[in-house]
Amino acid sequence: MKKIQIKTTYKKMLSDVYTPVGIYLRLRDRFRDTVLLESADNRAVENSFSFIGINAIGGIEISSYDSIDYKIPGQKPEKQSIKNVQDIPKTIWEFMNRFEVEKPADKSVQLAQGFYGYATYDAVQFFETIKIKSYTTTPEIPLMRYRLYQYVIVINHFKDEMYLCENVIDGIESDLAAVESLIKSKDVPTYPFKIQFDEVSNISDDGYREMVQKGIASCLRGDVFQIVLSRRYQQKFIGDEFNVYRALRSVNPSPYLFYFDYGDYKLMGSSPESQLIIKNGKAIVHPIAGTFKRTGDAEKDEQLAEALLNDAKENAEHTMLVDLARNDLSRCCDNVVVNHYRQVHYYSHVIHLVSEVSGNVRANANPFELLALTFPQGTLSGAPKFKAMQLIDEYEPTVRGYYAGCIGFMGFDGTCNQAIMIRTFLSKQNTLHYQAGAGITAKSVPETELQEVNNKLGALKKAVDMAETL
Repeated sequence: MKKIQIKTTYKKMLSDVYTPVGIYLRLRDRFRDTVLLESADNRAVENSFSFIGINAIGGIEISSYDSIDYKIPGQKPEKQSIKNVQDIPKTIWEFMNRFEVEKPADKSVQLAQGFYGYATYDAVQFFETIKIKSYTTTPEIPLMRYRLYQYVIVINHFKDEMYLCENVIDGIESDLAAVESLIKSKDVPTYPFKIQFDEVSNISDDGYREMVQKGIASCLRGDVFQIVLSRRYQQKFIGDEFNVYRALRSVNPSPYLFYFDYGDYKLMGSSPESQLIIKNGKAIVHPIAGTFKRTGDAEKDEQLAEALLNDAKENAEHTMLVDLARNDLSRCCDNVVVNHYRQVHYYSHVIHLVSEVSGNVRANANPFELLALTFPQGTLSGAPKFKAMQLIDEYEPTVRGYYAGCIGFMGFDGTCNQAIMIRTFLSKQNTLHYQAGAGITAKSVPETELQEVNNKLGALKKAVDMAETL
């Protein structure tokens, strides 16, 4: 099969007078298909990048379990039937291998060479031999969508540098001058946002407590050691939901900030947790389990952090999920180790316990297969994972859709950086959807788990309120 040649050209500029949000607002009305990725975790040089993808020219989309759509640059879309759903990781990677890139000398430019996109929680049926009720319903958004962007702006905040990159392919016209002109424009168009009607949930407080009791009973029977049960909220609105993203990145700064605009729906979030990172020959996951609510008082929060480190239930849950992460990586990696264990991380509304587990990636590994073997994260499903997912499908009233899926970057060179879609909004038909869950064990108290869900949703609800003032 003929390869699709890509040469990535770039222009290097100073970025000291620009912000990712400002650039994005200048570009989004001129170019459709735009995505924005940022990070509030600037403690290390490799985390100090922001990305803006403009004008999708290639990629894949899966809107049902029957077929996959391919978008090939400069050609008509192709549709292929799915004969075996478990072949999808191989199928997508084979498609990505149809692109042949010329590797640039500057590593920052390599971050333009790949697909940006997501996989919903319900896409697990492409990764595991499991059938959940979404298999017989129409997905609210495509199950998977990964795209190649013609232009990618890479901003290195550590060095105040910006790379205006273009993935050049024969037959695709360039409009790079317009992109640069808009970046330098002084106009930053903004629009108001306003909520309408009352917030609604897919389950009442009493209903959630009853669901937790079912989860506890499952743990006591020995069906699972732990299960993550969630509830969803909806809020109608009018206006520009990008204001919600602006507010969210302010009230809940996190390692993964993202806004993916697909026209008829948007995904935006401030996730604290990675699904999978692959770089420099290593696969890395960061299990997050163990949660206390912050008080806003630094001294009291330090005391709470100490209490969290000594809480038997929270630590048992965390240890269980670190073991699950080790087992997941051991299926596809060698020399799996725990690099960091039970570190305290502070977020706007909660305190979490965080660990890091890594393993050496085997030669010629398919990153989508590694993603499949670690998906979904045990911190959003439970342990054992397969049985927990079956019970989630039985107990939760609504299919999860985007919630607990993953979103981010897949490089042509096998690199991967995907965040879990938690602390995340789906915006569709002037409705915001947002969801959170709690890890249930035999020792859980229903009221406490309900409050944990509310604590996790606190930043999202605060962002909605704040967005009305922007």
